[in-house]
Amino acid sequence: MGERDRLRDYRGKRDFGRTGEPEGQRGSSGDEPRFVVQIHDASTLHFDFRLQVGGVLRSWSIPKGPSSDPKDKRLAVPTEDHPLEYEEFEGVIPAGDYGGGTVIVWDHGTYEPLSHDREGRPVDFAESLARGHARFRLSGSKLHGEYALTRFRGGKDDGSEEAWLLVRTAGGGAHGPSGTPDPRRARSAVSGRTLAQVTADAGEE
Repeated sequence: MGERDRLRDYRGKRDFGRTGEPEGQRGSSGDEPRFVVQIHDASTLHFDFRLQVGGVLRSWSIPKGPSSDPKDKRLAVPTEDHPLEYEEFEGVIPAGDYGGGTVIVWDHGTYEPLSHDREGRPVDFAESLARGHARFRLSGSKLHGEYALTRFRGGKDDGSEEAWLLVRTAGGGAHGPSGTPDPRRARSAVSGRTLAQVTADAGEE
C-alpha cells in the first residue's frame, strides 16, 4: 500500500483549513526510525504512542501512558497511521474538529527494532507487528530501554476491536519516568511547556 493510501484515514478525518496538524508530505528519511509520545487533552486525556514504520507513524492511544516499570501493562488501542511530520506537532486542535484539544510532545527520539524469530534471526519490524508482537529499544529524552507491543485481542477476522499491551521488558535496561506520568504537570520535550501553557499561548480557555 502506498504512503498516501496509508494516510487516507488520517486525511479523511481532518479539515486542514482549520487544524494546524500536518497534512503529510515528507517521505522516510532512511535514518534510524523515530518514535514520539504525545499527550492529547481531547474528549479524554490520553497519551499517543507512535512508531515510524515505513513512511508513516503507526499509532496507538495509551490512556495511562508508557511506564518504565515492567509490572505495568499499558493498554494500547490502535488509531490511524499519522504522517512523519506529526512527531513535531504541538498545539491546539480546534474544538469540534476530530481530536479537538491540546497536544504536547512529551517525548521523542529514535528506536531500534529487536524482533527475532525462534532461531534468533531478525524479523522485519512491520512483519512483527502484523504477527502481533514486536520488541524495540527506545532512545528518547525521557524513555530509554527495551519495550514490547503485544496484541491480545482482535487483528483477525473475528470483528472484535483490536487491542495491544505496551510493556517495558524486564532486564531491558530502561530508565526514566516510572509508574504513570502526570499528564497535567508533564512538560513538552520540545518547548518545555505544559498542556495548560500551550492552551494559554494559543489564546484558548
